Amino acid sequence: MGASKKFNVLGTAIQRVDSLDKVTGKAVYAADHNVTGQLFGRVKYPDYPHAKILSIDISEAKSLDGVRAVMIAEDIPGEPSFGSVVAHQMALCTDRVRFWGDAVALVAADTPELAEYAVSLIEVEYEPLEVVSDPKEALKKKSIKIHSGGNLCVHHKVSKGDIEKGFAQSDIILERDYRTQKIEHAYLEPEAVLARPGENGGVTIVGSVQNLYTIRRAVARVLGVELSRVRIEQAVLGGSFGGKDEVMGAMCCRAALLALATGRPIKIVNSREQSMRESYKRHPYRIEYKIGATESGVIKAIQSVMYADAGAYATMSPFVTWRSVVHGSGPYRIANVKTDVYAAYTNNCYTGAMRGFGSPQVCFAVESLIDELAEKLGMNPYELRIKNLIKDNSITATGQKLQHKVGIRQVLDNVIKRADYDDKWNRYRKQSPADEFKRGIGFSCSYRGVSLGAEGIDAAGVNISIQTDGSIIASTGLIEMGQGAATTISMIIAEELGVTTDHIRFLNADTSITPDSGPTVASRTTIMAGNAARNGCRELLKKLKPVAAEYLGCATGQLKLKDNIIHSDNKEMNFSELAAICFGKGIPMYTLGWYKSPKTSWDEETGKGEAYFTFVYGANLAEVEVDCVTGKVRLLNFISSHDLGRVVNLNGAKGQVYGGVAMGMGYALFETYSESDGIPKFENYDEYLIPTICDMPPVEIEFVENPDKLGPFGAKSIGEPACELAAPAIANAIYNATGRRLLELPITLEQVLIGKNLTRTESRGSSKARGED
Repeated sequence: MGASKKFNVLGTAIQRVDSLDKVTGKAVYAADHNVTGQLFGRVKYPDYPHAKILSIDISEAKSLDGVRAVMIAEDIPGEPSFGSVVAHQMALCTDRVRFWGDAVALVAADTPELAEYAVSLIEVEYEPLEVVSDPKEALKKKSIKIHSGGNLCVHHKVSKGDIEKGFAQSDIILERDYRTQKIEHAYLEPEAVLARPGENGGVTIVGSVQNLYTIRRAVARVLGVELSRVRIEQAVLGGSFGGKDEVMGAMCCRAALLALATGRPIKIVNSREQSMRESYKRHPYRIEYKIGATESGVIKAIQSVMYADAGAYATMSPFVTWRSVVHGSGPYRIANVKTDVYAAYTNNCYTGAMRGFGSPQVCFAVESLIDELAEKLGMNPYELRIKNLIKDNSITATGQKLQHKVGIRQVLDNVIKRADYDDKWNRYRKQSPADEFKRGIGFSCSYRGVSLGAEGIDAAGVNISIQTDGSIIASTGLIEMGQGAATTISMIIAEELGVTTDHIRFLNADTSITPDSGPTVASRTTIMAGNAARNGCRELLKKLKPVAAEYLGCATGQLKLKDNIIHSDNKEMNFSELAAICFGKGIPMYTLGWYKSPKTSWDEETGKGEAYFTFVYGANLAEVEVDCVTGKVRLLNFISSHDLGRVVNLNGAKGQVYGGVAMGMGYALFETYSESDGIPKFENYDEYLIPTICDMPPVEIEFVENPDKLGPFGAKSIGEPACELAAPAIANAIYNATGRRLLELPITLEQVLIGKNLTRTESRGSSKARGED
């Protein structure tokens, strides 16, 4: 796919603007930052996942030469806790530890080794408490309370129509239980931070931070200072996938505490073992579904109850589970819907944002359920979906009318046709039971709300500064963490101003010079920062164009900007010339472009509202080969199609899909972060399995462009949809190959060979005539 004829830059495959430093090793990651006189911080972890702290003896650690500070909760000048939604996550635990990765004390020393040794000398006396590890058990009245308000973190619901009436109108009713696992983000770079005492009692922090402004609020709260006294600088990030938010908040708070206590810079770098112990994971879900349909395949009702393990702290659970409840019935027109999602506190490792943000769990369950329903009805899975898919002007489960082009049928048809699905699906169903290797094909589809929607206020800004030589500096609070945001935003600026991207320098975020643009989550960067960049460029052009028109002797409407040249009918000038002339005239060439998203609505009590201002659509198809002797599943081919509004950065969009397929394959077949009574069963990647390049299948990609009036040049998002759909496509393909319906992730060798039945019931409705949607 090349650039549209109407665009100069958009849709092209250009070199990433940050690629040179990264491939040559010149990029400065957080652990690469060092300053003269720095000390090294270390954390004292608890001996139990749940216990009362009776006493802490730090005297022996403090007595060591070279140990500059030892701190416990009572030394904190501000509040000991922080949190994006609920401020109860502990920077240092006061009277109780709630999970294995909590911190009870801090040490700052001259060397990392000395700091580690000093930590080992800290004596803590505990009273062990009962460990709560099951989220459903946690919600029972008899369960010990992990927080004073009880173990219910949040409950969200959606209700549409009359669920009992819908089931009464159904000829067949299926009830199925699904389970998804907790998984590690598995970013290459462990967390690192360097905190320096700032002016007037403040602090400056550089680190591997994803959401700078959330972390700044946490640090200011714990230090007891104003936001203006806390400066957070983003180092080059070696991956995040949503994982460097709250864990970095805790690290930044601890480093800042030590920096102010010692008056010296403090560096903390996690080992992989420390990273896996401290950092939050993707929520594991238990999901109970009930679905009813007529014999002709019209889905009349769908009901679900979901239980998410929030772990020890709330963090992003209220937002993650809200997205689950909004998308709980899948991309289908269903008149009667009832969805409840509960997140429960446990003493397991806490859970938070991870790529997909509440959708991968639901997509696996819904798309597996729809495939099985098709089987029970004697229908092709594609045929059943086509009968029920949302379309233009459909009403979602939350009561929202879809007033944009709904591209789900297009993306689904793309993967079906490319794979010759119908022929293969029928052939693979008829394979001999004696075959050692069997092939299967399966697909899945979804719709996903773009940006934060009704989760919160959604606004972002982009700074754009034209230099006197015509080069451009840009920055925003939405960060580059490997996903290609810097290149995408640079391309939007280049398209608007008529320059090439090699003249644009995109800076890492800094809370002192870039505006608070909210968190870099929810696939919101392209649409939010992209719109802000366009708005800023338009303000600049209002200043630049009259000067160019005067110089070229034409009207502003006759100007054309392309490849760093401003053209009129008979003359032209370089963009650099124009910048120099404007500077000479005293015209400001700096602006802050700002964009606030359209208003959305949500009623928590009724579970209704316009949850998101627009949606994206995707479909994945997997073809697998199953070794019926060992249970090994090999992906032979993968096809992914997405309606992302408009392709801005072609290489970036493709990269998101390739990465999403890899991550989704790991979710489906390999990964699980296992715990026993709150204690992890492993510490490093030698035991935690993730897919490698050797496991990756060929991936075919087809993008659909239905430009959205709300997106920059019509663009929306692609980062998370590419990931959330892989697992159900793989599970459906395995069923097509083996006839075994697998309801739990990851799909292990044992499950493939012998299965694990989580099925509850199946029933037939009455035979009376039923209305059709």
